[in-house]
Amino acid sequence: MAMLWWTAAFELVTLVLRFGFSLESTRDTASTVGLLTAGLRVHHSYVGMLLLPVAAWLPRRAAWLERRLAAIAAGLVLSDLVHHFVVLWLITGSAQFDLFY
Repeated sequence: MAMLWWTAAFELVTLVLRFGFSLESTRDTASTVGLLTAGLRVHHSYVGMLLLPVAAWLPRRAAWLERRLAAIAAGLVLSDLVHHFVVLWLITGSAQFDLFY
């Protein structure tokens, strides 16, 4: 259940940045972040996928932290998928899930 709350929170932030502030990563971060990543577009789902094994690696005595980090990581992944393949598809007609700038 926590994963769904995190998904909604991340998607809300993403929507505010995209439609409230008219920010688009391909236009607004390609010249900065794109240089640092050699043109690879970093989606927040990538961060979530990196955090999932980190959560699994945590010691059992930190089970509460493992659960929280796993929920955040899954929320990042699901939010990015919902944003591109549902929200953007419905609003713009394109998923805009580019791998490179």
